[in-house]
Amino acid sequence: MPKRILVINPNSTQSVTDQMSEAVESMRLPGGPQIRCETLHEGPPGVETQAQVDASTGLMLAWLARRPDLEASEAIIIGCFSDPGLFALREIYRQPVLGIGESGFNTASAIAERFASIAIVDGSLLRHRRKIRALGFEHRYCGGLAVGLGVTELADRERTFARLESVGQRLRDELGAQAIVLGCAGFSPYRAKLEDSLGVTVIDPTQAAVALALGRVV
Repeated sequence: MPKRILVINPNSTQSVTDQMSEAVESMRLPGGPQIRCETLHEGPPGVETQAQVDASTGLMLAWLARRPDLEASEAIIIGCFSDPGLFALREIYRQPVLGIGESGFNTASAIAERFASIAIVDGSLLRHRRKIRALGFEHRYCGGLAVGLGVTELADRERTFARLESVGQRLRDELGAQAIVLGCAGFSPYRAKLEDSLGVTVIDPTQAAVALALGRVV
């Protein structure tokens, strides 16, 4: 049986799962591990508040306990930038457990002296800053801005890209960001176009986490 990397979307919005799967399509290599993206249908439509982050942990643990076929994956990735349940899953599972938020910031720190992040809503920026402090990157992180759209609103691609481009320009020009981390799995479809528009590195956190997992699994 081929090895497998499991990516769990802890919200119930299937389009976000589909976008994550599309973002990592080029990383599905012949003879390499499967990259399977699954939706936690019991979750909220979007993980946008700390209460939703906390509630998602129990939901994911219960879901994995019911799916021993998926639990046996060689790596588990939490496909939400807030990394709900990251430490709980690391306590339970022997295989690598990665969060896309942590992976995105770790990748940014490896390629840029100064980096920033884009959040969906202002409340998410507080969690971005807490993660930055926990990772010890305060001296490298130049700040973050929000597009002011909830997860379910990201389906409007024209509007979403316009907001991403606007805040990305501010992060580049006003804060001096040399790399920008997309702070939501639902931003995946816009990474390449935004990077071309801004002229700085734009990091998709799902791709970052899968790249790290591939390094452990292959």
